[in-house]
Amino acid sequence: MEVLNLGILAHVDAGKTSLTERLLYAAGVIGEVGSVDRGSTQTDSLALERQRGITIKSAVVSFAIGDLTVNLIDTPGHPDFIAEVERALSVLDGAVLVISAVEGVQAQTRVLMRTLQRLRIPTLIFVNKLDRRGAQYAAVLDQITRRLSPAIVAMGEATRLGTPDAAFKPIIQDGALLELLAEHDDELLRAYVDGARLEPDALQRALARQTYAAQVHPVYFGSAITGAGTDALTDGIRDLLPRARTADGPLDATVFKVERGPAGEKIAYARIFAGTAHLRERIHFGTTGHNQAGGDETGRNETTGNEAKITAIELYGNDGATPAHTAPPGRIAKLWGLTDVRIGDRITDLRNITGNNRRIVSGNFAPPTLETVISARTPSQKGNLRAALTQLAEQDPLINLRQDDLRQETYVSLYGEVQKEVIESTLGTDFGIEVDFRETTTICIERLVGTGAAAEFKKKDENPFLATVGLRVEPAPRDAGVSFELDVELGSMPYAFIKAVEETVRETLRQGLHGWQIPDAHVVMTHSGYSARQSHAHAVFDKSMSSTAGDFRNLTPLVLMTALRQAGTTVHQPMHHFQLEIPTDTTRAVLATLARLRAIPQVPALAAETSTLEGEIPAAAVYELEQALPALTRGEGVLESAFERYQPVTGAIPERARTDHDPLNRREYLLRVQRRV
Repeated sequence: MEVLNLGILAHVDAGKTSLTERLLYAAGVIGEVGSVDRGSTQTDSLALERQRGITIKSAVVSFAIGDLTVNLIDTPGHPDFIAEVERALSVLDGAVLVISAVEGVQAQTRVLMRTLQRLRIPTLIFVNKLDRRGAQYAAVLDQITRRLSPAIVAMGEATRLGTPDAAFKPIIQDGALLELLAEHDDELLRAYVDGARLEPDALQRALARQTYAAQVHPVYFGSAITGAGTDALTDGIRDLLPRARTADGPLDATVFKVERGPAGEKIAYARIFAGTAHLRERIHFGTTGHNQAGGDETGRNETTGNEAKITAIELYGNDGATPAHTAPPGRIAKLWGLTDVRIGDRITDLRNITGNNRRIVSGNFAPPTLETVISARTPSQKGNLRAALTQLAEQDPLINLRQDDLRQETYVSLYGEVQKEVIESTLGTDFGIEVDFRETTTICIERLVGTGAAAEFKKKDENPFLATVGLRVEPAPRDAGVSFELDVELGSMPYAFIKAVEETVRETLRQGLHGWQIPDAHVVMTHSGYSARQSHAHAVFDKSMSSTAGDFRNLTPLVLMTALRQAGTTVHQPMHHFQLEIPTDTTRAVLATLARLRAIPQVPALAAETSTLEGEIPAAAVYELEQALPALTRGEGVLESAFERYQPVTGAIPERARTDHDPLNRREYLLRVQRRV
């Protein structure tokens, strides 16, 4: 069976879900085309998706084009859900990027195209809404060339634009196509220079080769509502996009979606890249870790992963997802039995867990830069809220949770304000929990300034614990994560105690001197010591005379914070890179607003009608800029922004309320940990 795993991507409201419905209808999968406005589409299953007409969670549907099975993954288009988009991209063989013929190339369209090009995913472009008033042909082609890629080829001409009779006539100008393809093919270049005429079949094969290589992007026009141009697009999907790659050998798959079944069981959506998954087979799954600012409270061992038995398999094909005993390479499958699985996990068989050639889906994601406190409106549902949020975090590893047990508050990290609405709707619909949110704040991080060291010895000074711990902290390169090294003999004390110190170090670094996570640090254990197990007559264990792992877990935060004080930290705030396209006569007003928001613009690229501004802006100010832009630019301004880097905070240092026992205050810490000083 030939398989193509295809993605549909677009800016909000460009019509990608409507296009999905049209393709399913044309293939005979559904009897009528669903309506986004009526909330009757196949792939928008969440209540909020139907209510707002936007796609939030990726969905999988299948249809046939001749003997080709297409697994179509309908992905989100709103910028707040870019993580969901990138997860889906990791499993695609090809993509269709949808653009509105009325609005043209929009901000998120450019973000998506850049991501597709970076991942070298073969992409067709479909310009939708040809039947809408204001639809354009030549102007949109010009925008695509200037803003997305010059390597495009129009696969036909549009007629009767802006009317219900709008149509697309597939015609390719051989001369223009040969000129474009010759830029990437020396043989075609010689033919072009010599003035030779190539047969249409040869040009078609060359176009397919370069589309496969993501060097050229064919452009189709049409209307998902009327069906105009969709037959030509279907032919392009069949003829110009590559089939799913398959490989023999050990099992290698990636989980790109996780959901819960009717009984609360986890269901993992996985793309099988190599090997075959078998029913009742024990497999290994995990990643090399999620190094996200803001932290993660699952407690799962990200380095070693987990093992589990596959208890059920459903395989996507022309009849949808059907039960199967095996999932072969190239296919998309639903797997049951993986209790602790998460999005981004790599699945391998037990012979292939060395970590070589890891495919880490989470590596493409920028960290969430905002957070808010979420609370249940009904106090009695506080426990249910925590359980529900944990389940949502399982389905999206970029929804990080942070629990403040001291204040009985739960923090959730965000990419944008729309995520609040999604979380609120999901909790209300799926769990019956009504929630409120506090004002959104920015997530900062702390970086080490220098090196610091500290040690406390058992039965000496003010150390009330039967443990000796010495630690040295040193700055680490950006994005290196936290590393732990021993400068003591491994056999100097039981390994369980050393492991307790390492785990506590990693946990403690989630809250630095100002309460923010320290994502990059090198920690060395310089001193160790313990009291061996003591017992009275009849082998009664005497805890007061014997060291336990708890002694090391309680002492380590005090030692580490002393070392951090000596090293010093600086607080860094997230900065977004922005690009603004605005009417030239509004430049002065926009620059004044950017200055007020403490943005750092570069020299503007001024033009007669439309000018471009680029630069950096604090993440906390992006939402305010989005809200102000329509009034500043008469609704014509287009903003594109994405996380760029962290920058030291100037002025007042933002403090984050601590959620631990505060090892910076020794007296309070000991009172909370030991109930005595």
